[in-house]
Amino acid sequence: MELEQMYASMGISSKVFRFGQAVEESLKERFSAIDRTAEANQLKVLSAFRKEKLSESHLSGTTGYGYNDTGRETLEKVYADIFHTEDALVRPQITCGTHALYTALAGNLRPGDELLSPVGAPYDTLQEVIGIRPSNGSLAEYGITYRQVDLLPDESFDYAGIRKAINAKTKLVTIQRSKGYSSRHTLSVGQIGELIRFIKGVKPDVICMVDNCYGEFVELNEPSDAGADMVVGSLIKNPGGGLAPIGGYIAGRADCVENAAFRLASPGLGREVGATLNVNRSFFQGLFFAPTVTAGALKGAIFAASVYEKLGFEVHPKAAEKRHDIIQAITFHKPEGLVAFCEGIQAASPVDSYVRPEPWPMPGYDSDVIMAAGTFVSGASIELSADGPLREPYTAYFQGGLTYDHAKFGILLALQKLADQGLAPII
Repeated sequence: MELEQMYASMGISSKVFRFGQAVEESLKERFSAIDRTAEANQLKVLSAFRKEKLSESHLSGTTGYGYNDTGRETLEKVYADIFHTEDALVRPQITCGTHALYTALAGNLRPGDELLSPVGAPYDTLQEVIGIRPSNGSLAEYGITYRQVDLLPDESFDYAGIRKAINAKTKLVTIQRSKGYSSRHTLSVGQIGELIRFIKGVKPDVICMVDNCYGEFVELNEPSDAGADMVVGSLIKNPGGGLAPIGGYIAGRADCVENAAFRLASPGLGREVGATLNVNRSFFQGLFFAPTVTAGALKGAIFAASVYEKLGFEVHPKAAEKRHDIIQAITFHKPEGLVAFCEGIQAASPVDSYVRPEPWPMPGYDSDVIMAAGTFVSGASIELSADGPLREPYTAYFQGGLTYDHAKFGILLALQKLADQGLAPII
Protein backbone atom coordinates (compact mmCIF):
# COMPACT_ATOMS: atom_id res chain seq x y z
CA MET A 1 0.00 0.00 0.00
CA GLU A 2 1.38 3.43 -0.92
CA LEU A 3 2.08 5.92 1.86
CA GLU A 4 -0.72 8.25 0.77
CA GLN A 5 -3.19 5.37 0.87
CA MET A 6 -2.00 4.39 4.34
CA TYR A 7 -2.58 7.93 5.57
CA ALA A 8 -6.01 7.90 3.90
CA SER A 9 -6.89 4.70 5.78
CA MET A 10 -5.98 6.58 8.98
CA GLY A 11 -8.30 9.49 8.22
CA ILE A 12 -5.99 11.91 6.39
CA SER A 13 -7.30 13.33 3.12
CA SER A 14 -5.11 13.57 0.03
CA LYS A 15 -5.06 17.38 0.26
CA VAL A 16 -3.84 17.38 3.85
CA PHE A 17 -1.30 14.61 3.16
CA ARG A 18 0.18 16.33 0.11
CA PHE A 19 0.31 19.65 1.88
CA GLY A 20 2.22 18.00 4.71
CA GLN A 21 4.61 16.30 2.30
CA ALA A 22 5.43 19.62 0.64
CA VAL A 23 6.11 21.23 4.01
CA GLU A 24 8.29 18.32 5.10
CA GLU A 25 10.35 18.51 1.90
CA SER A 26 11.22 22.13 2.69
CA LEU A 27 12.62 21.17 6.11
CA LYS A 28 15.32 18.69 5.13
CA GLU A 29 18.20 21.04 5.90
CA ARG A 30 16.76 21.95 9.32
CA PHE A 31 16.23 18.31 10.17
CA SER A 32 19.77 17.45 9.17
CA ALA A 33 21.14 20.05 11.60
CA ILE A 34 19.00 18.59 14.40
CA ASP A 35 20.40 15.15 13.64
CA ARG A 36 23.95 16.47 14.02
CA THR A 37 23.13 17.92 17.45
CA ALA A 38 21.53 14.62 18.45
CA GLU A 39 24.64 12.74 17.38
CA ALA A 40 26.88 14.94 19.53
CA ASN A 41 24.55 14.61 22.52
CA GLN A 42 24.37 10.84 22.02
CA LEU A 43 28.15 10.66 22.24
CA LYS A 44 28.06 12.80 25.40
CA VAL A 45 25.61 10.41 27.04
CA LEU A 46 27.52 7.32 25.93
CA SER A 47 30.77 8.82 27.20
CA ALA A 48 29.24 9.24 30.66
CA PHE A 49 28.00 5.64 30.67
CA ARG A 50 31.46 4.40 29.78
CA LYS A 51 33.22 6.66 32.27
CA GLU A 52 31.09 5.40 35.16
CA LYS A 53 31.48 1.77 34.04
CA LEU A 54 27.79 1.00 33.84
CA SER A 55 27.25 -2.73 34.33
CA GLU A 56 24.38 -5.22 34.36
CA SER A 57 24.35 -5.13 38.16
CA HIS A 58 23.47 -1.41 38.10
CA LEU A 59 20.22 -2.08 36.22
CA SER A 60 18.52 -3.79 39.16
CA GLY A 61 16.65 -1.91 41.87
CA THR A 62 16.43 -1.97 45.64
CA THR A 63 13.52 -2.14 48.07
CA GLY A 64 12.77 -0.84 51.53
CA TYR A 65 15.18 1.86 52.64
CA GLY A 66 17.25 1.54 49.49
CA TYR A 67 20.61 1.59 51.24
CA ASN A 68 23.72 0.98 49.12
CA ASP A 69 21.90 1.18 45.79
CA THR A 70 24.90 1.15 43.43
CA GLY A 71 22.66 1.54 40.39
CA ARG A 72 21.14 4.72 41.80
CA GLU A 73 24.56 6.05 42.75
CA THR A 74 25.94 5.33 39.28
CA LEU A 75 22.95 6.95 37.59
CA GLU A 76 23.49 10.12 39.61
CA LYS A 77 27.17 10.17 38.64
CA VAL A 78 26.15 9.77 34.99
CA TYR A 79 23.79 12.75 35.24
CA ALA A 80 26.50 14.83 36.89
CA ASP A 81 28.89 13.90 34.06
CA ILE A 82 26.38 14.82 31.35
CA PHE A 83 25.47 18.15 32.95
CA HIS A 84 29.09 18.85 34.00
CA THR A 85 28.10 19.41 37.62
CA GLU A 86 29.56 18.39 40.96
CA ASP A 87 26.62 16.19 41.90
CA ALA A 88 23.11 15.10 40.94
CA LEU A 89 19.98 13.74 42.58
CA VAL A 90 17.92 11.46 40.29
CA ARG A 91 15.03 9.76 42.04
CA PRO A 92 11.70 8.05 41.35
CA GLN A 93 10.48 9.66 44.59
CA ILE A 94 10.42 12.98 42.69
CA THR A 95 6.92 12.82 41.27
CA CYS A 96 7.06 15.51 38.55
CA GLY A 97 8.87 18.61 37.37
CA THR A 98 7.03 20.87 39.81
CA HIS A 99 8.01 18.56 42.67
CA ALA A 100 11.64 18.64 41.54
CA LEU A 101 11.58 22.44 41.50
CA TYR A 102 9.90 22.61 44.90
CA THR A 103 12.46 20.20 46.35
CA ALA A 104 15.34 22.31 45.03
CA LEU A 105 13.78 25.57 46.25
CA ALA A 106 12.60 24.38 49.66
CA GLY A 107 15.89 22.59 50.27
CA ASN A 108 17.94 25.72 49.67
CA LEU A 109 15.73 28.49 51.06
CA ARG A 110 15.07 29.31 54.70
CA PRO A 111 12.60 31.62 56.47
CA GLY A 112 13.58 35.22 55.80
CA ASP A 113 15.19 34.43 52.44
CA GLU A 114 13.86 35.91 49.22
CA LEU A 115 13.36 34.19 45.88
CA LEU A 116 13.73 36.24 42.69
CA SER A 117 12.48 35.52 39.18
CA PRO A 118 14.18 37.83 36.66
CA VAL A 119 12.19 36.46 33.69
CA GLY A 120 8.62 37.25 34.71
CA ALA A 121 5.98 35.01 36.20
CA PRO A 122 6.80 31.31 36.48
CA TYR A 123 4.68 28.44 35.15
CA ASP A 124 1.19 28.07 36.63
CA THR A 125 1.92 25.14 38.97
CA LEU A 126 5.01 26.84 40.43
CA GLN A 127 2.93 29.87 41.39
CA GLU A 128 1.24 27.82 44.10
CA VAL A 129 4.61 26.44 45.23
CA ILE A 130 5.89 29.98 45.72
CA GLY A 131 2.64 31.33 47.14
CA ILE A 132 1.84 33.85 44.41
CA ARG A 133 -1.49 32.05 44.45
CA PRO A 134 -2.16 30.97 48.05
CA SER A 135 -1.72 27.25 48.62
CA ASN A 136 -1.30 25.01 51.64
CA GLY A 137 2.41 24.49 52.33
CA SER A 138 3.71 27.16 49.94
CA LEU A 139 7.09 28.81 50.43
CA ALA A 140 5.27 31.97 51.48
CA GLU A 141 3.78 30.11 54.44
CA TYR A 142 7.32 29.41 55.61
CA GLY A 143 8.30 33.07 55.53
CA ILE A 144 10.09 32.99 52.17
CA THR A 145 9.33 36.09 50.14
CA TYR A 146 9.19 36.43 46.38
CA ARG A 147 10.11 39.18 43.99
CA GLN A 148 9.69 39.30 40.22
CA VAL A 149 11.17 41.36 37.40
CA ASP A 150 9.31 41.16 34.11
CA LEU A 151 11.02 41.06 30.76
CA LEU A 152 11.07 44.28 28.77
CA PRO A 153 8.57 44.75 25.92
CA ASP A 154 11.16 43.44 23.43
CA GLU A 155 11.61 40.34 25.67
CA SER A 156 15.13 41.35 26.70
CA PHE A 157 16.23 41.22 30.34
CA ASP A 158 15.49 44.28 32.47
CA TYR A 159 19.00 44.54 33.87
CA ALA A 160 18.31 47.79 35.71
CA GLY A 161 15.23 46.28 37.32
CA ILE A 162 17.10 43.10 38.23
CA ARG A 163 19.95 45.05 39.84
CA LYS A 164 17.42 47.02 41.87
CA ALA A 165 15.52 43.89 42.92
CA ILE A 166 18.55 42.01 44.25
CA ASN A 167 19.02 42.79 47.92
CA ALA A 168 20.49 41.38 51.12
CA LYS A 169 17.64 38.85 51.43
CA THR A 170 17.98 37.51 47.87
CA LYS A 171 19.14 33.92 48.33
CA LEU A 172 18.08 32.19 45.13
CA VAL A 173 17.25 33.24 41.58
CA THR A 174 14.97 30.97 39.55
CA ILE A 175 15.17 31.11 35.75
CA GLN A 176 12.51 29.31 33.74
CA ARG A 177 14.02 28.27 30.43
CA SER A 178 10.81 27.34 28.62
CA LYS A 179 7.92 29.73 28.14
CA GLY A 180 5.19 27.71 29.84
CA TYR A 181 1.74 29.15 29.13
CA SER A 182 3.15 32.56 28.22
CA SER A 183 3.92 34.08 24.83
CA ARG A 184 7.57 34.92 25.45
CA HIS A 185 10.42 33.18 23.70
CA THR A 186 12.15 30.23 25.29
CA LEU A 187 15.57 31.22 26.60
CA SER A 188 18.67 29.86 24.92
CA VAL A 189 21.58 28.53 26.94
CA GLY A 190 23.56 31.55 25.75
CA GLN A 191 20.94 33.99 27.07
CA ILE A 192 20.75 32.14 30.37
CA GLY A 193 24.53 32.33 30.72
CA GLU A 194 24.48 36.07 30.04
CA LEU A 195 21.80 36.58 32.70
CA ILE A 196 23.63 34.46 35.28
CA ARG A 197 26.88 36.35 34.73
CA PHE A 198 25.08 39.64 35.34
CA ILE A 199 23.37 38.36 38.50
CA LYS A 200 26.61 36.92 39.88
CA GLY A 201 28.27 40.27 39.17
CA VAL A 202 25.70 41.95 41.39
CA LYS A 203 25.67 39.30 44.12
CA PRO A 204 28.26 36.52 43.70
CA ASP A 205 26.88 34.22 46.40
CA VAL A 206 23.32 34.05 45.11
CA ILE A 207 22.18 30.60 43.93
CA CYS A 208 21.07 30.52 40.29
CA MET A 209 18.63 27.70 39.52
CA VAL A 210 17.32 26.90 36.03
CA ASP A 211 14.04 25.14 35.35
CA ASN A 212 15.33 23.04 32.47
CA CYS A 213 12.07 21.26 31.61
CA TYR A 214 11.61 20.64 27.86
CA GLY A 215 15.11 21.93 27.07
CA GLU A 216 17.45 19.00 27.72
CA PHE A 217 19.47 17.86 24.67
CA VAL A 218 17.93 20.48 22.36
CA GLU A 219 21.27 22.33 22.25
CA LEU A 220 24.83 21.09 22.52
CA ASN A 221 25.21 22.63 25.99
CA GLU A 222 23.03 22.80 29.08
CA PRO A 223 22.48 25.75 31.46
CA SER A 224 24.92 24.17 33.91
CA ASP A 225 27.61 24.73 31.27
CA ALA A 226 26.66 28.43 31.36
CA GLY A 227 27.07 28.91 35.11
CA ALA A 228 23.82 27.64 36.67
CA ASP A 229 24.27 26.36 40.23
CA MET A 230 21.35 23.97 39.76
CA VAL A 231 19.45 22.61 36.76
CA VAL A 232 16.18 20.87 37.44
CA GLY A 233 13.84 18.77 35.34
CA SER A 234 11.42 15.88 34.96
CA LEU A 235 12.25 12.39 33.73
CA ILE A 236 8.91 12.06 31.92
CA LYS A 237 10.09 14.85 29.66
CA ASN A 238 13.25 14.89 27.55
CA PRO A 239 15.84 13.06 29.70
CA GLY A 240 13.65 10.02 30.35
CA GLY A 241 13.56 9.21 26.65
CA GLY A 242 9.97 7.97 26.91
CA LEU A 243 10.96 5.00 29.07
CA ALA A 244 11.22 6.52 32.54
CA PRO A 245 7.87 5.86 34.26
CA ILE A 246 8.31 8.65 36.84
CA GLY A 247 11.05 10.75 38.40
CA GLY A 248 12.98 13.97 38.33
CA TYR A 249 16.52 15.25 38.62
CA ILE A 250 18.44 18.05 40.29
CA ALA A 251 22.03 18.51 39.08
CA GLY A 252 24.43 21.14 40.32
CA ARG A 253 26.68 22.27 43.12
CA ALA A 254 27.25 19.54 45.69
CA ASP A 255 25.92 21.61 48.62
CA CYS A 256 22.77 22.60 46.73
CA VAL A 257 22.06 19.02 45.70
CA GLU A 258 22.69 17.79 49.24
CA ASN A 259 20.24 20.35 50.64
CA ALA A 260 17.62 19.20 48.14
CA ALA A 261 18.19 15.56 49.13
CA PHE A 262 17.48 16.35 52.78
CA ARG A 263 14.26 18.07 51.76
CA LEU A 264 13.23 15.15 49.54
CA ALA A 265 13.84 12.52 52.26
CA SER A 266 14.34 13.93 55.75
CA PRO A 267 17.03 15.59 57.87
CA GLY A 268 19.65 13.04 58.81
CA LEU A 269 18.77 10.68 55.96
CA GLY A 270 19.09 12.68 52.74
CA ARG A 271 20.32 10.80 49.72
CA GLU A 272 21.16 7.61 51.60
CA VAL A 273 17.58 6.35 51.37
CA GLY A 274 15.13 5.93 48.52
CA ALA A 275 14.54 2.53 46.98
CA THR A 276 14.62 2.38 43.19
CA LEU A 277 12.44 -0.74 42.97
CA ASN A 278 12.64 -1.79 39.30
CA VAL A 279 13.16 1.57 37.55
CA ASN A 280 16.94 1.73 37.20
CA ARG A 281 16.92 -0.06 33.86
CA SER A 282 14.24 2.28 32.49
CA PHE A 283 16.10 5.34 33.77
CA PHE A 284 19.39 4.30 32.17
CA GLN A 285 17.88 3.10 28.90
CA GLY A 286 15.60 6.14 28.61
CA LEU A 287 18.56 8.46 29.16
CA PHE A 288 20.47 6.58 26.47
CA PHE A 289 17.63 7.15 23.98
CA ALA A 290 16.97 10.73 25.10
CA PRO A 291 19.06 12.63 22.53
CA THR A 292 17.42 10.83 19.61
CA VAL A 293 13.90 11.00 21.08
CA THR A 294 14.35 14.72 21.78
CA ALA A 295 15.50 15.25 18.19
CA GLY A 296 12.32 13.59 16.90
CA ALA A 297 10.17 15.80 19.12
CA LEU A 298 12.07 18.87 17.96
CA LYS A 299 11.47 17.98 14.31
CA GLY A 300 7.79 17.53 15.10
CA ALA A 301 7.64 21.00 16.65
CA ILE A 302 9.26 22.58 13.60
CA PHE A 303 6.94 20.67 11.27
CA ALA A 304 3.91 21.85 13.28
CA ALA A 305 5.07 25.46 13.15
CA SER A 306 5.66 25.27 9.42
CA VAL A 307 2.27 23.66 8.70
CA TYR A 308 0.17 26.04 10.75
CA GLU A 309 2.11 29.18 9.91
CA LYS A 310 1.54 28.50 6.22
CA LEU A 311 -2.18 28.26 6.95
CA GLY A 312 -2.23 31.68 8.57
CA PHE A 313 -2.25 30.73 12.25
CA GLU A 314 -0.10 32.47 14.85
CA VAL A 315 2.71 30.18 15.90
CA HIS A 316 5.33 30.68 18.56
CA PRO A 317 8.16 30.28 17.92
CA LYS A 318 7.86 30.98 14.22
CA ALA A 319 8.78 28.23 11.79
CA ALA A 320 12.20 29.62 10.86
CA GLU A 321 13.30 30.55 14.39
CA LYS A 322 16.05 28.73 16.21
CA ARG A 323 14.77 26.29 18.84
CA HIS A 324 15.66 26.02 22.51
CA ASP A 325 12.96 23.63 23.71
CA ILE A 326 10.50 21.13 22.21
CA ILE A 327 7.30 23.15 22.76
CA GLN A 328 5.34 24.65 19.88
CA ALA A 329 2.51 27.09 20.58
CA ILE A 330 -0.31 27.50 18.06
CA THR A 331 -2.95 30.16 18.68
CA PHE A 332 -6.54 29.73 17.47
CA HIS A 333 -8.34 32.72 19.06
CA LYS A 334 -11.41 30.59 19.62
CA PRO A 335 -12.06 27.70 22.00
CA GLU A 336 -13.36 25.45 19.22
CA GLY A 337 -9.96 25.57 17.50
CA LEU A 338 -8.04 24.64 20.65
CA VAL A 339 -10.43 21.79 21.40
CA ALA A 340 -10.39 20.42 17.83
CA PHE A 341 -6.59 20.46 17.74
CA CYS A 342 -6.35 18.53 21.00
CA GLU A 343 -8.98 16.07 19.78
CA GLY A 344 -6.81 15.38 16.73
CA ILE A 345 -3.70 14.79 18.81
CA GLN A 346 -5.61 12.43 21.12
CA ALA A 347 -7.05 10.51 18.17
CA ALA A 348 -3.51 10.05 16.83
CA SER A 349 -2.28 8.51 20.08
CA PRO A 350 -1.32 4.86 20.57
CA VAL A 351 -3.15 4.77 23.92
CA ASP A 352 -6.78 5.90 24.40
CA SER A 353 -7.09 7.05 20.80
CA TYR A 354 -10.86 6.57 21.08
CA VAL A 355 -11.14 9.03 24.00
CA ARG A 356 -12.31 12.59 23.45
CA PRO A 357 -10.43 15.06 25.69
CA GLU A 358 -12.54 17.48 27.71
CA PRO A 359 -11.49 20.68 29.51
CA TRP A 360 -11.33 20.24 33.28
CA PRO A 361 -10.02 22.08 36.38
CA MET A 362 -6.57 20.50 36.66
CA PRO A 363 -4.81 20.87 40.03
CA GLY A 364 -2.34 23.77 40.04
CA TYR A 365 -4.01 25.79 37.26
CA ASP A 366 -6.27 28.84 37.54
CA SER A 367 -8.52 27.93 34.59
CA ASP A 368 -9.86 24.81 32.95
CA VAL A 369 -7.25 22.98 30.88
CA ILE A 370 -7.72 20.61 27.96
CA MET A 371 -5.05 17.97 27.57
CA ALA A 372 -4.48 15.40 24.86
CA ALA A 373 -2.11 12.74 26.13
CA GLY A 374 -2.68 9.20 24.94
CA THR A 375 0.68 8.15 26.31
CA PHE A 376 2.34 4.97 27.53
CA VAL A 377 3.46 6.87 30.65
CA SER A 378 0.62 8.94 32.10
CA GLY A 379 1.20 12.64 31.44
CA ALA A 380 4.59 12.14 29.79
CA SER A 381 5.09 15.23 27.66
CA ILE A 382 8.06 13.77 25.79
CA GLU A 383 5.38 11.59 24.20
CA LEU A 384 2.96 13.12 21.69
CA SER A 385 0.77 15.50 23.64
CA ALA A 386 -0.93 18.87 23.52
CA ASP A 387 -2.62 21.00 26.12
CA GLY A 388 -3.79 24.51 26.75
CA PRO A 389 -5.85 26.60 29.16
CA LEU A 390 -9.38 27.49 28.11
CA ARG A 391 -8.75 31.22 28.15
CA GLU A 392 -7.83 33.88 25.65
CA PRO A 393 -6.12 33.65 23.21
CA TYR A 394 -6.88 29.89 23.15
CA THR A 395 -3.39 28.61 22.47
CA ALA A 396 -2.44 24.96 22.13
CA TYR A 397 0.96 23.92 23.44
CA PHE A 398 2.15 20.98 21.40
CA GLN A 399 5.14 18.87 22.36
CA GLY A 400 6.70 15.46 22.19
CA GLY A 401 6.57 12.44 19.95
CA LEU A 402 8.74 9.42 20.66
CA THR A 403 9.36 9.33 16.92
CA TYR A 404 9.12 12.09 14.36
CA ASP A 405 6.84 9.96 12.19
CA HIS A 406 4.29 9.78 14.99
CA ALA A 407 4.51 13.51 15.62
CA LYS A 408 3.95 14.18 11.92
CA PHE A 409 0.84 12.00 11.83
CA GLY A 410 -0.57 13.70 14.93
CA ILE A 411 -0.06 17.15 13.45
CA LEU A 412 -1.77 16.18 10.21
CA LEU A 413 -4.69 14.49 11.96
CA ALA A 414 -5.20 17.59 14.12
CA LEU A 415 -5.23 19.67 10.94
CA GLN A 416 -7.77 17.29 9.42
CA LYS A 417 -10.02 17.73 12.48
CA LEU A 418 -9.79 21.50 12.15
CA ALA A 419 -10.47 21.41 8.41
CA ASP A 420 -13.46 19.12 8.83
CA GLN A 421 -15.02 21.63 11.22
CA GLY A 422 -14.28 24.60 8.96
CA LEU A 423 -11.67 25.95 11.37
CA ALA A 424 -8.71 25.68 8.99
CA PRO A 425 -8.41 26.08 5.22
CA ILE A 426 -7.87 23.05 3.03
CA ILE A 427 -4.79 23.66 0.90
